[in-house]
Amino acid sequence: MKILMVCLGNICRSPLAHGILQHLVQKNDLSWEIDSAGTGDWHIGQAPDHRSIAVAAKYGVDISQQRAQHFHVDFFEYYDRILVMDEQNFRDVVAQAKTDQQRDKVTLFIPGSVVPDPYFDAKLFDPVYKMVEKRCLELINELR
Repeated sequence: MKILMVCLGNICRSPLAHGILQHLVQKNDLSWEIDSAGTGDWHIGQAPDHRSIAVAAKYGVDISQQRAQHFHVDFFEYYDRILVMDEQNFRDVVAQAKTDQQRDKVTLFIPGSVVPDPYFDAKLFDPVYKMVEKRCLELINELR
């Protein structure tokens, strides 16, 4: 199973989802590959936001070695599931799909809901972490 997490800049939400799910995958001895990307290209090569790194570390997850990358159309062929954090990410990713099969790989990370972007409100990092962790635990049970 290859899963890609996607948000806007690939420095807040998707690195958290990437790191948390990767941590749980290792803990459950699953052979899944987890990665993340952003629909925007302005943070390519940068580490996650220092607040994302801090909140992940608080809960025992190290995301400090991740580096932001831009979503690329080739990802449709590589990943089995592409999980996006909000409706705009969904529209941006689906707009790049060339086939129904590619479009079908893209879903909201939390079905019927969004993960709020904590970038402009530092108080959201902890609640976002907990929201993402809860969904990652559900994903482990749903997809194993």
